[in-house]
Amino acid sequence: MTEKELLYVEDALGHEQHFQTQCQTTAESLRDTDLKMFSRQLENRHRELFQSFYDLL
Repeated sequence: MTEKELLYVEDALGHEQHFQTQCQTTAESLRDTDLKMFSRQLENRHRELFQSFYDLL
């Protein structure tokens, strides 16, 4: 893996981690159960994407 590719993967990891945290924070603050569930689903999806990028390393 080239240095440029590695930097891309590291950047993508950071973004996915940020999105995961934001979804978690949002879910904790929501009262509507449907929105809370949707936010948790997004959080899980970003966790999966993070793992996919991490597996590239």
